[in-house]
Amino acid sequence: MAAEKGAGRLSDRAARRLAWAGFTTIVIVYAMGIAIAIATHASIDPFGLFLFIFPLTGILILNRQPRNTIGWVLLSVGAIAAGDGVLGAYADYGLRIHPGSLPGADVALALQQPLWAPIIGVMGTYLLLLFPDGRLPSRGSRVVAWTSAIGIGGAWLFMSVLPGRFTDAGYPHVSNPLGIEALRGMEWLPFVFIPLIPLSIIGSAVSVVRRFRRSTGMERLQLKWLTAAAAITAVLYACGFAVPGNWGSTKAPTYVTVIQSLGPLSFFLIPIAIGFAILRYRLYDIDVVINKTLVYGSLTAVLAGVYVGLAVGLGSVAGRDNSLVIAGSTLVVAALFRPARRRVQAFIDRRFYRRKYDAQRTLEAFTARLRDEVDLDELHAHLLAVVDETVRPASMSLWLKEVQT
Repeated sequence: MAAEKGAGRLSDRAARRLAWAGFTTIVIVYAMGIAIAIATHASIDPFGLFLFIFPLTGILILNRQPRNTIGWVLLSVGAIAAGDGVLGAYADYGLRIHPGSLPGADVALALQQPLWAPIIGVMGTYLLLLFPDGRLPSRGSRVVAWTSAIGIGGAWLFMSVLPGRFTDAGYPHVSNPLGIEALRGMEWLPFVFIPLIPLSIIGSAVSVVRRFRRSTGMERLQLKWLTAAAAITAVLYACGFAVPGNWGSTKAPTYVTVIQSLGPLSFFLIPIAIGFAILRYRLYDIDVVINKTLVYGSLTAVLAGVYVGLAVGLGSVAGRDNSLVIAGSTLVVAALFRPARRRVQAFIDRRFYRRKYDAQRTLEAFTARLRDEVDLDELHAHLLAVVDETVRPASMSLWLKEVQT
């Protein structure tokens, strides 16, 4: 028995060392990519930088739970993202900044371009399927996992070996050095596999919802963290697609650019939520987080609508550049903030936190009755009823201290 325990500790120690070695390698590769981009005056992709949150969360999990598969998946996302950054910076320097100065720059570009498939596929599928204990929960989830693997592998492979030029990537004069001429004219091949990735993500989301409905206790709280983060991401993505203007267009208005940027950036809420859930840090605060998110998200939308309506409506009458219109609209929104917040909070509590809302109403009614009631027996019975309705204890008793007069 002692030997088995020692072997288990050694195995955990070895896994933890391997995790730290992998994380250190990812940090070095990230630093190399940033250094190359700075030295060559190339642009640094902010999305790639934010992806560092995934391996950072992964090492925090693996340091405490070295056998947790979720931590290894998070590290793998970071490894792919780090490779994407280095390959992109290398290709940009060798093909755009100083053409011909680096060997294999076109190969680096060919390998880097389709890496979005494993990054999105692993993040959107396996993190959801394996959460929170690192195991696939059902036979259906295994089908989704294999479907995602086929989609990711097929999309990456065929996008890598299709002949052609990298016009969409900004290199119209660069041909794919890995292209297989026998596949020319078969540009449809990747699109056989690419749809499998979003389908797998949808299947993974459905799996999370089903597990949430069946879950209880600690697992339910953990799944709340993940579903809350995924819901915020989905809403922001939907808002990004709903606003007018083309994605990535330099001519889009500032507010359109901001809204469309929030969608991709919100994806990083997922590893943060996973870290809170698995490490169980402030795990029970999830209901507060959800409540505040609903309240202030709705409040922001309402006040933004009021501000835009006033600014546009009054601006069309007084002139677009009238500073009084802007100042007046700002004062109106500031004055509406507190009453609007109270009304939105009451609506959210009534619609989504009915038990809390009913308890508050019950306590308010009891407080009003307490001012008028003088019969101790009536108060005794009413107080026990209020406690039973709001707290629902297993047993109750009321002790009244006798006051000497």
